[in-house]
Amino acid sequence: MAIRVMLVDDQVLLRTGFRMVLAAQPDMEVVAEAGDGAEAIEILRSTAVDVVLMDVRMPRLDGVEATRRICAQPNPPKVLILTTFDLDEYAFSGLKAGASGFMLKDVPPAELLSAIRSVHSGDAVVAPSTTRRLLDRFSPMLPGSEKEPKNKHIQKLTEREREVMLLVAQGLSNGEIAARLVLSEATVKTHVGRILTKLSLRDRVQVVVLAYETGLVRAGGGAG
Repeated sequence: MAIRVMLVDDQVLLRTGFRMVLAAQPDMEVVAEAGDGAEAIEILRSTAVDVVLMDVRMPRLDGVEATRRICAQPNPPKVLILTTFDLDEYAFSGLKAGASGFMLKDVPPAELLSAIRSVHSGDAVVAPSTTRRLLDRFSPMLPGSEKEPKNKHIQKLTEREREVMLLVAQGLSNGEIAARLVLSEATVKTHVGRILTKLSLRDRVQVVVLAYETGLVRAGGGAG
């Protein structure tokens, strides 16, 4: 079954370009389009969607608030934030709102298609190096991290799971983590699954956000 994609952007030309790229793929189908977040939420009430490509700055309801409302619904579609480097702070807010990842609007088509497939399959880490750069830039703006014990949220983890969490937060893929820790990729995947379960997190993006908020990782990508 084709991946059902919704395009949400107030620029018709951009939606047209994305639609043309996706329409050429045998495993993807653009099932809906919206010009702002409010319209997107309305359409989702009657249209089944797997992945939403969400712009950030739009009239009426921006992409961050739209993402928050969509992800609060039962069995929501995955949301992939599309942004420009100048709006990275909005992308970070989008991740905290529940987005499964984000990409820059000028991403090469092949990377965008790969990201959609990855998000649809449950791998929420999209463009990890970009994620790390964004969080390095805006982690000092996170509230409350200095007032809480660094390990308050991660005391449930084993030493190995903390190691894996740190590397996930630094933007490494499962394969890269496996090579770094001399483990099999399957073992790393198991550790990541246990981290998500123990910390009641939805996906790897939330692992990254929590690691920065608790001080496990500090700006610059190093351990806190």
